[in-house]
Amino acid sequence: MARSLCKITDLTADEIKEIFDLCARMKKREIAPKPLEGKSVACIFTKASLRTRISFEVGINELGGNAIYVTDNEIKLGQRESIADAARVLSRYVAMIIIRTFKQSDVEELTQYASVPIVNGLTDLVHPCQILGDYFTIIEHLEPKERYQIAYVGDGNNITNSWLNLASLIPLELRIGTAEDCNPDKGIIAQAKANPQSKIIITADPKEAVKDADVIYTDVWASMGQKHLIEEKEQKLKKYQLNSSLLEVANQKAIVMHCLPAERGREITDEVIDGPHSVVFDQAENRLHIQKAIMAFLLK
Repeated sequence: MARSLCKITDLTADEIKEIFDLCARMKKREIAPKPLEGKSVACIFTKASLRTRISFEVGINELGGNAIYVTDNEIKLGQRESIADAARVLSRYVAMIIIRTFKQSDVEELTQYASVPIVNGLTDLVHPCQILGDYFTIIEHLEPKERYQIAYVGDGNNITNSWLNLASLIPLELRIGTAEDCNPDKGIIAQAKANPQSKIIITADPKEAVKDADVIYTDVWASMGQKHLIEEKEQKLKKYQLNSSLLEVANQKAIVMHCLPAERGREITDEVIDGPHSVVFDQAENRLHIQKAIMAFLLK
């Protein structure tokens, strides 16, 4: 079975450091590997995408390969034919498969039957490439520290789950400020808490989460597939809005992050996302660099 990335915990802490080193060298143009030269990558997208699709397609091109965009209408994974059969067929044609979809189990099954690497571009459960790129951005912007204090405020979603996955491997003080019935996945929380080098705090008080934090992170309150719940989520999460008042509680040198797309005026205000603490568009750029590094790592 080929090496794949379905979730961050598929990697070791040393492998994450290796990917970050590769990412930094590729971003600085110190190296320009072409592991996909003369090869193609299937990019299966059953969810809408801007950053994930474009950054992967550009990255595949820069690694020497050809990206083949596959929509849900064309493949209907698990409906038109079994995931196992699709995995076996695609493995005969392409060197790698990128997939952005709803169910984590679909990605896991694709990995089980494919003989080429699979990269999870997002599911409802996790978003591994996003958080690896985000942590790389933190390293770029902040002074080295044994354990960064990262505050996440908002809905306990796939972004939160992936931060917890990272905390299970590398030392983090991760404080999650959310409503009691919007918490992240319980099993993923337990896995993160099992790492004695990390400190996990889940609180209903957004100021407790943000106090003296190095990083303040937020995301939309209703993810794709949950937009019908936005009014309900807004009532539960409105006190977790990342605004200038909440930002004042954080470390004076804190950076603000958002994985985008942002619903400005809801989970984050214009003055914060466009303000001097924001590195939101740097982290968006780094999606390209980290995904190139992930693909090169899996193909080595």
